[in-house]
Amino acid sequence: MLWRDLRRFTSARVGLGRVGHALPTAAHLDFQEAHAQARDAVWSALDVPALQAVLPGARVVASAAPDRRSYLLRPDLGRRLAEGTVLEARPGCFAIVVADGLCASGVQAQAAPLLAALAPGLERAGWAVAPPVIATQARVAIGDDIGQALGAAMVAVLIGERPGLSSLDSMGIYLTHAPRTGRNDAERNCISNIRPGGISPADAAAKLLWLVAAARRLGLTGVGLKDEQPAALEGEARPVIGG
Repeated sequence: MLWRDLRRFTSARVGLGRVGHALPTAAHLDFQEAHAQARDAVWSALDVPALQAVLPGARVVASAAPDRRSYLLRPDLGRRLAEGTVLEARPGCFAIVVADGLCASGVQAQAAPLLAALAPGLERAGWAVAPPVIATQARVAIGDDIGQALGAAMVAVLIGERPGLSSLDSMGIYLTHAPRTGRNDAERNCISNIRPGGISPADAAAKLLWLVAAARRLGLTGVGLKDEQPAALEGEARPVIGG
């Protein structure tokens, strides 16, 4: 197989050719364009009214970061709620946070279809699901503050993932059992690469439901909860899961 043939199977930059010791001009310009788009994506913002239209009853909150520049320079501010934020307590609920993260376009596109696929399974499992919380200038750990304020048994944070040179529309989900301020990433489970070229919202919802059931049984999430979900079909590709 020639190197250029690999390009049929991946969006990675392989088999680009060369001119002397350099890339061809077209490949070089394509890289520069993709890099510029990825940088711009980091500064993108959620269309909150559009999300509210598809997530009726959603509450909108902000992190302690007053603007995007502060958010990028001070990651700690994006991990906590703005001072004075009040949320109605719903003890024992399943909380859902929809957060912009480092690429708002991913969560803007993938959140609604994933939640539509998720809702029936949560209902069958007997969960009392709190109205979604839309969080701006937010990082993953803001789910701990939100979950603690709600008195949630678990929180799932749907968040835009760091943009890459071939993916500007990816969303991740971080699941935390008994959320409270001070939890760390070793106490969460992650489903990543939810996008048209990765894991579909329906498959991600199925994976999340399995993790939720396992976390409920074990009383924990994170490194103590392993991905042991059986594949639905022999040889079926399985989503990437991290602790």
